[in-house]
Amino acid sequence: MSRTVMITGTSSGIGRASALALAARGFTVFAGIREAADGEALRRASRGEIVPVYVDVTDGESIAAAAVRVERATGAAGLAGLVNNAGIGAPWPMELVPLDEFRRHLEVNLTGQLAVTQAFLPLVRRARGRIINVGSEGGRITLPFLGPITSAKHGLVSVTDALRMELRPWGVYVSIVEPGATQSTAPAKLVENGRRAVAELFSPQGRADYGAMVEHVIGRIAASNQRTGSPPEVIAGAVVKAMTARRPRTRYPVGGHAKLLTRLRRVLPDRAMDALFARMLGLSTERRVHPRSEYVR
Repeated sequence: MSRTVMITGTSSGIGRASALALAARGFTVFAGIREAADGEALRRASRGEIVPVYVDVTDGESIAAAAVRVERATGAAGLAGLVNNAGIGAPWPMELVPLDEFRRHLEVNLTGQLAVTQAFLPLVRRARGRIINVGSEGGRITLPFLGPITSAKHGLVSVTDALRMELRPWGVYVSIVEPGATQSTAPAKLVENGRRAVAELFSPQGRADYGAMVEHVIGRIAASNQRTGSPPEVIAGAVVKAMTARRPRTRYPVGGHAKLLTRLRRVLPDRAMDALFARMLGLSTERRVHPRSEYVR
């Protein structure tokens, strides 16, 4: 029986914690990285076997090369699990987000996950293994100015559901882990990316209309994540459960307020959720009226 897993996006946060947790439980972990130093640091921190492997989820050649390397190592045993964790995130108002930036979010956070899955699926099927997609509570809720991120996360839920049904005849379990607020470097990166966008990429009119709100919202989200969020190791625990349970669950909402918010999403009407998020983020619910209809870019 195979005891080998492949994880993408292991340089920090949830991916790194998941690689360490699975290695500590006796799995050989092929850890997807983009910088050699990250792979070496991960291997030094591990109490098990971690093999760094370069993979860029937007580069088909690097994905194919990683799949060949893992196949050579696993042979007929195949791959016990594939954990799709790689992702990026930058806040933008939907009115202003450059389409190339929006496409980049979809490419990394959604299309790239499917590309990796397609490349490694023959190895997973060979072992009757498992696919675990690391999504977000943002796959079922949407916050203002996080639309580019949550659009991809909503799509990942759909991809996961389709794979789960389609791969059932081969005995391949497919689960999605849906982290809530997490204490990691991601909130700081969100603030950094948001401030850079406001200062350098917004048009003057866009900055006047949205700049203060974007900085306020991302600041509140980042502060909340650090105050009430769960350590990455908590999320990694859900990845381990999805990997080792005799019959894994289809969804693992975990950390922060993930369970509460996803349950509220099912029972509250849209405008009630809008009001709840506005109150949580300290946003005014008053309507603003503008005489103009176009931005000067």
